[in-house]
Amino acid sequence: MHPQRNGGVSFWYSDMGGLPARRPSLATNRAADVAIIGGGYTGLWSAYYLKKLDPRLDIVVVEKEFAGFGASGRNGGWLTGSFAWNHEKYLATSSRDSVRSMVRALARTPGEVVAVCRREGINADIVETDELAVATNRAQLERVHKELQSRKAWDVDEDRVSVLDETQTRSRLNVAGALGALCIAGVARIQPAKLVTGLAKCVERLGVTIYESTEVRSFSKGRVVTTSPAGHAITAPKILRCTEGFTATLPGLRRDWLPLNSAQIITEPLPDTTWRDIGWAGNELMGDMANTYCYAQRTRDGRIAMGGRGVPYRFGSAIDSEGKADDETVRRLLATLHRHFPATRTARIDHAWCGVLGVPRDWCATVGWDAETGVGFAGGYVGVGVATSHLAGRTLADLVLGRDTELARLPWVNRKVRKWEPEPVRWVGVNGMYALYAEADRREHEGMERTSRLAEVGNWITGR
Repeated sequence: MHPQRNGGVSFWYSDMGGLPARRPSLATNRAADVAIIGGGYTGLWSAYYLKKLDPRLDIVVVEKEFAGFGASGRNGGWLTGSFAWNHEKYLATSSRDSVRSMVRALARTPGEVVAVCRREGINADIVETDELAVATNRAQLERVHKELQSRKAWDVDEDRVSVLDETQTRSRLNVAGALGALCIAGVARIQPAKLVTGLAKCVERLGVTIYESTEVRSFSKGRVVTTSPAGHAITAPKILRCTEGFTATLPGLRRDWLPLNSAQIITEPLPDTTWRDIGWAGNELMGDMANTYCYAQRTRDGRIAMGGRGVPYRFGSAIDSEGKADDETVRRLLATLHRHFPATRTARIDHAWCGVLGVPRDWCATVGWDAETGVGFAGGYVGVGVATSHLAGRTLADLVLGRDTELARLPWVNRKVRKWEPEPVRWVGVNGMYALYAEADRREHEGMERTSRLAEVGNWITGR
């Protein structure tokens, strides 16, 4: 079954009536107090909190395409605030109390994003709900219980995370073969493109200037140079690089963060008879506990958006073309959708799209700030950027302004991470890891009681 449309950045813009009209590009040299490279969530949240803390700042955002062109306008709409990385890796350069502070700060983030949207009049189809990570075999159910214990060990509130049994899971979301689920409270479903376009308009109202269709050729202390025919530049004592999955396209940064592909398909609006079979009345965020996991939401207009990795990485850190997903990825996503929700087998697939997310070599997000050069960055969210970018933007604002706050002391600030290996090593490693995950899932589906060792080998290969 081929989707009615493939690419065009994402379905979320079609849902809004089409891609936004572009803002003017940088047409002259410009001076500013802060220059931000990248018009996605991270750059816009940084601009928002900088303006809130110091309204006098002259802030400029430069974006190669349009604000929200990247993952901010293509993601699965999961506003979760979960600590999705390896706690021990942060603990190696920090303290247990500091890592717990980061866990708590992330957990507060969904509520803070919702509060900003209400205060600023940003309509992003937000529904506050729970996340259900569903297990469909014994090995996955074992991982559910291990994840519960891990979260409790890091002081996640007892009322925020729990395990649902088979009956409880199916009463909320009738996933075929469900044996149980991890339930995480305090999350929200959003329409991601509405959030990023609303946030862009919000910062403009605060006085931030956004230049679109403006590609950055290079940046260094105090200066951002664009690729315009005249080489127009922005001079600013503070510069923030907020390019996430597109970081590898910047000169000298190809091996810093790997652009990992993620893709989605979305059904036509489903009839009431199908929804009676599936349930999903609470608009929960739905994922599974497979090693090659999926993520899904029930949209405002009664569709299922289903996402996953598909073909995870293109050789040489290549980027997709306008969000077009390859046929193999669409096939895999369709198989996942139909496996979890057999009632959707006759449903039309209206749209498919893909994008990239940033992955550091240790698979852990980072915020960086060098007071001497006045250059900072944030990203490497590894797929949980909707909430994490908000915390990153708040943290960058504090660092830029020299504020000695709890956020400025969190353990992800100024962590040193080595670069990815050159090609073809990283292509073999990343794609090999996901091949092992797929084989591990196959064996677990056939009856393994515990997580396959192949998944552990895959994690070891890439240091995940």
